[in-house]
Amino acid sequence: MAVDPMLLSILACPQDKGPLLLVDDSVLYNPRLRRAYPIENGIPVLLVDEARDVTDAEHEDYLARGVAGWTEDPVTD
Repeated sequence: MAVDPMLLSILACPQDKGPLLLVDDSVLYNPRLRRAYPIENGIPVLLVDEARDVTDAEHEDYLARGVAGWTEDPVTD
């Protein structure tokens, strides 16, 4: 089950309140803290205690495959 794009646009890391990357509809990733939050049955589990640290290899992989949810500086036309 895919994460709704509208939901992704408002989700933030519960620890640093920054944007997250969506990786394969299974993980929300915070590259600043190198923490991965699971998505279970299409529902993000954004609990600090449920996040896990990632390895250097996972970090590079997540950055390459991740889709940004939102940014602090919106693009204007």
